[in-house]
Amino acid sequence: MPALIRKWGNSPALRLPMGVLKEAGFELEQEVELIVSQGRIVIQPAENLVYSLDYLVAGITKENTHDEVAFGHSLVKEAC
Repeated sequence: MPALIRKWGNSPALRLPMGVLKEAGFELEQEVELIVSQGRIVIQPAENLVYSLDYLVAGITKENTHDEVAFGHSLVKEAC
């Protein structure tokens, strides 16, 4: 199926017919990865990475944390 690359803002864009999207099993607003290989562009579903809070907290170290930041005195009763 022929298609035409056009300009959309400052970027090139390629419109995908809904039939092509459905046949490939993609949905609107789905995140995808673009892979360039041997002069071709491949569109594939993005991996859904799910992180647990425990996993994220385990990555906190003294080397990657910052000091407390003061923003001045409270103007209202924000924190007591």
